[in-house]
Amino acid sequence: RNAKFAVQGEAADAIYASMGSSPKDLSSSTNLGISLASGVIAGVAAAVISHPADTLLSKINKKGAGGDGPMMTRLANIAKEVGFVNLCTVGLLPRCVMIGTLTAGQFGIFDTVMSALGASKFHFHDPNESH
Repeated sequence: RNAKFAVQGEAADAIYASMGSSPKDLSSSTNLGISLASGVIAGVAAAVISHPADTLLSKINKKGAGGDGPMMTRLANIAKEVGFVNLCTVGLLPRCVMIGTLTAGQFGIFDTVMSALGASKFHFHDPNESH
């Protein structure tokens, strides 16, 4: 989940940089739009990264999937049967739409609540980087 925050933060920063603005310079509706757009980016990234593992998980829970033996053997059998490309791509588009939309909504709510409370967002910084 922390990766989603990092991706969303980087995406939002890139959008603001491309506009030559900061959140303080823009209206709340524009900031909300940027929050939603960067949330979609974070959601799609999360969907792409987690899709192969989630596909394996859903398949291994079906009776008899992957044959007999230890779980890792069964997972390897399923991966061989399905194939790497299919494991990574079959069903990915609907998953991206679903997770991208949900994540955008989460960040929209998060940023709206943060703004309403007068709190500022945190940013990830490399502690070894000179300031």
